Amino acid sequence: MIPREEWHLDTQHIGRRVLVFDHLDSTNTYAADLAQDSSNDGVVVLADQQTAGRGQYGRTWQAPAGTSVLLSALLFPPPELRRPVVLTAWAAVSVCETIRRATGLQAKIKWPNDVLLHGCKVCGILVEQGRGTVAGIGLNVNQTAEHFAQVGLTQAASLAMQCCERLDCREVARLLIEQLDEEYVRLCHGDLATLEACWKWRIGLLGKPVTAECHDAVHHGRLRELAFAGLELEQPDGRTLLLPPEGVRHLK
Repeated sequence: MIPREEWHLDTQHIGRRVLVFDHLDSTNTYAADLAQDSSNDGVVVLADQQTAGRGQYGRTWQAPAGTSVLLSALLFPPPELRRPVVLTAWAAVSVCETIRRATGLQAKIKWPNDVLLHGCKVCGILVEQGRGTVAGIGLNVNQTAEHFAQVGLTQAASLAMQCCERLDCREVARLLIEQLDEEYVRLCHGDLATLEACWKWRIGLLGKPVTAECHDAVHHGRLRELAFAGLELEQPDGRTLLLPPEGVRHLK
């Protein structure tokens, strides 16, 4: 499929080429196909509409045309950045900073890959790794409450609903790509600490009683530490349990 247009943004790595489509089945699938050629490193695929968008755990992600930012960035990161927890944190923090710039509102991260505004989901993230790394982001921009009610997504919202004004999806997309680039360049220069601190703050569970749903068990306790190295959970008996982030499906 041929893109409708191509942007060339003034970024260092991500978004120097942005392929813009009226519609695709999935921006992640299209970006993954581009991974056959490593010269496509940093290319972003952007679509007005997806017909078979994918979410976490095989869920679907669909939205009316022109109401969302639906994009996927293709990367070939160095080995130390290929951890799912780091890549998902990078995408989620970038979305939160974009929302702040676009609306003035502070968003929260819901473990592991959702972004919330006022408790409602406005964004989902799906990072897939194969020949390259594809970071897919679906950000609700201009959907109405009526739309979400019709499709049964009562816990979802859009930026327009939360800030009470319609936004320009193209401008939000540009802001997001620029933020992804800024955060990624910082990571490539070895600064994981800034991302980790922002990620930890936006999750907002440090020091609180939590439930960690892992692949093999469910653990309860007070979250003493939240870091890329692991989650420290203080058990009711006073012991500390260390959980690898990639093994935690849900944290609440």
